[in-house]
Amino acid sequence: MGIQWFPGHMNVTKKAIAERIKEIDVVIELLDARLPGSSANPMLAQLTGTRAKLKVLNKQDLADPERTQLWLDWYNAQADTRAISLDASETAPAQRLIKACRELVPNRGGMAKPVRVLICGIPNVGKSTLMNTLVGKKAAKTGDEAGVTKIEQRINLASDFYLFDTPGMLWPKITIEKGGYHLAASGAVGRNAYDEEEVALELLTSLKGPYAPLLAARYKLDEVDRIPALHDEVLLTDIGRKRGAVMSGGRVNLQKAAEIVLNDFRSAIMGRITLETPEEFAQWAAAAAEMEAERQRKKEARSKKKGSGRRLDDDDTAPAE
Repeated sequence: MGIQWFPGHMNVTKKAIAERIKEIDVVIELLDARLPGSSANPMLAQLTGTRAKLKVLNKQDLADPERTQLWLDWYNAQADTRAISLDASETAPAQRLIKACRELVPNRGGMAKPVRVLICGIPNVGKSTLMNTLVGKKAAKTGDEAGVTKIEQRINLASDFYLFDTPGMLWPKITIEKGGYHLAASGAVGRNAYDEEEVALELLTSLKGPYAPLLAARYKLDEVDRIPALHDEVLLTDIGRKRGAVMSGGRVNLQKAAEIVLNDFRSAIMGRITLETPEEFAQWAAAAAEMEAERQRKKEARSKKKGSGRRLDDDDTAPAE
């Protein structure tokens, strides 16, 4: 089962961005450094068109530094795009953001042509925390739950630098299934939109290969070399047993084990982890695009067949001459 979550207020945000973008010079997209591909909003790319873009890999202190560099190189290779990594708790990130944005639009600046910037991101990516750091006070609500911010705000970071903040927004249809599970694992999706056990199993699939040593250390699992070959449910059961999620009769409570795994990932207790590389995400995206194209071909074929059937019926019922 794939992950989908697009509540009504996100559609309002989409419309607000479409209207605001007409007067914007640079779009900052805040990404989760642990899932930089999955947390990039394809709908935002459509809305913002060719405008200059700054990709900010937030929560970089929770992510795998080697994989973070791969993603920075990948985004920096794209046209009209810059990428930096950031920890939202940094004491003075404003100057880094201002500098990067000014470099993207060197023709803007001064009171006559102020730099107008829109900052966007998925829910729970740390944008509210960053905004509070930028203005030096608690201007935005924060919380470890998707969908906290629901109104647009404007902040002047300099006399000629206007920053427009928007609520967190996903997109109506998540076609990359693996990306949807990564979003749910990170906490970007509302809790009522997914099954925690299912998401935890998918998360373990992503972790057990590159991060088997971290799993072994966190959950005191034996024989680290065998972890990548374990079936996901067996691995989740082993984790549940090690962490005391055991019911009467010795059965492991997989729901409780799933909650433990998800909480440990979100809080970085396991260690610094990035769930995807640019190459992996590109493969998932290509496969999803092919599946979507095939679905569209079948839909069109059914439509043509249905239309042909109607025409045949019309011919059959026409009066004979």
